[in-house]
Amino acid sequence: MYYKIRNTLEKVEFEDIFKGEGCYVAVISPAEWFANKEKFNMGIDLEMEIENPYMTKAEVNYDSLTGSFFIPDRRDIFDKSDSFAFALDEKGIVFIDHDGYVLGLTKKLASIKKWRTPSLERFIYDFLEMIINGDLSILEKYESEISNIEDRILEGKLTGELERNNEIRGELLKLKMHYEQLIDFGQELAENENDFFITDNLRFFELFTGRVARLQGIVSTLREYTAQVRELYQSELSVKQNRIMTVLTVVTTIIMPLTLITGWYGMNFKYMPELESPMAYPVIIGIVIAIAITGIIYFKKKEWL
Repeated sequence: MYYKIRNTLEKVEFEDIFKGEGCYVAVISPAEWFANKEKFNMGIDLEMEIENPYMTKAEVNYDSLTGSFFIPDRRDIFDKSDSFAFALDEKGIVFIDHDGYVLGLTKKLASIKKWRTPSLERFIYDFLEMIINGDLSILEKYESEISNIEDRILEGKLTGELERNNEIRGELLKLKMHYEQLIDFGQELAENENDFFITDNLRFFELFTGRVARLQGIVSTLREYTAQVRELYQSELSVKQNRIMTVLTVVTTIIMPLTLITGWYGMNFKYMPELESPMAYPVIIGIVIAIAITGIIYFKKKEWL
């Protein structure tokens, strides 16, 4: 797909992208790039990562800017991602799209965006904004989920909570790395080393970098929150274990004198006078019950039970 950047993105044919005023946007497959890259006439002297980009970055060439994007899928941050490469100069930008991700964003921009002052810089800004669109609400959902985990831990519901908390921490780490790369990318564009961009329009890249930096700050705060929740979990687990040990200790303490009594009268010596008394059995039962009740009352007053 080929577009000219005018008041909107206007779809054109390949042979029309270099005609007339305005910069172009090309969204093509790797095969189309290798077949037509010479026609774009970009001074690319660095090898581009076309097939399997693994990070978001921008590299300055002799007469172009090339790089790649690696974007975690917000629905499955660990296992899914979208990646694509790009090349740009003062005439326009070419996206080498693998799975249709860029095409989807570009079509959406073409349908919703109208510019009073169209430019390559404004298009790139809006395109980058589309990548992080909705991230703030996603981070708010993370905060809500962490808060719910904290509440359940305080309620004593410990099963599975630490595992989910650790998963969230890992997902936030991946987002943090993603935002760091986007910040570096925006700063590289703002440096405008090859003078491709209009100086007054460099503010768009600074705006984008600032917004991503704020998202990164939120992610860092949330990761600290998960660390606090993990410490709370360990604390509540220790309290729960201490309660169990306290109950076991109390029960053992109550049973000890009863064990002594049963052991004493289990010896069956011949001249134990109690064995001949008809009241010995109920008396011993009464003593055992009295000891147990006394122990329970004592430990309840001490708040050990």
